[in-house]
Amino acid sequence: MRNLLAFLLATAAFVPCHAAAPGADEPQPRMTASGTQIEPYWLKKHEELTALARQGGARVVFLGDSITEYWRDNQIWRERYAALPSANFGVAGDTTQNVLWRLAQGELTGEDPRLIVLLIGTNNLGRGDTPEEAAYGAGAVVRAVRARFPAAKILLLGIFPRGADARDPYRERVRRANVVLSRFGDGRSVRYLDIGRVFLARDGSLSADVMPDFLHPSLEGYRRWADAMDPLLRRMLGEGGR
Repeated sequence: MRNLLAFLLATAAFVPCHAAAPGADEPQPRMTASGTQIEPYWLKKHEELTALARQGGARVVFLGDSITEYWRDNQIWRERYAALPSANFGVAGDTTQNVLWRLAQGELTGEDPRLIVLLIGTNNLGRGDTPEEAAYGAGAVVRAVRARFPAAKILLLGIFPRGADARDPYRERVRRANVVLSRFGDGRSVRYLDIGRVFLARDGSLSADVMPDFLHPSLEGYRRWADAMDPLLRRMLGEGGR
């Protein structure tokens, strides 16, 4: 009990003093259209990742949605992260609620990472959540990860830009979400990093060469992500004695 109290006191300093929006911090599995059962493919994915975690050994864990999942085993992943070693726990379509459910079900049991890279929230915006709800949901994931891995550091990424040009309504929603999301970084155990600008042209547009569907990075997009993130990632890995 003393350890739990100490953890809650330690995290209170960097958690924004807002009540979570309804549902934003609630673990929820992905359900079928009827709402009567968990989506079978998604549940199978969770089981596969649970089995992967039992193998352990990852110094870096990547956690998120399709944007994280889709660079698993591509050239950039092999060049930059495979040898760390790293493990990819991205699942296409996931919202903050889905990631919270996976964590609550013990999906990462067996891993003892030094660093967790978290990118989540764009699917909350896509399903109609407010930017603030998406950010509070991501903050709940930060708290859940810290509770599960108190010795690990978290690299919290801002939600990436989406939509073909700067006038796309998603751009303002992403900006608002990231303003709130940035408050979850404490500069120590949790570092916030917004690299969205590296994907954009000078006029604010997204090129199909970088994000073919204006949401998911191409190989070039993943290269830009890695180039922008790696200095901080490597620095965080080098901190501490673990």
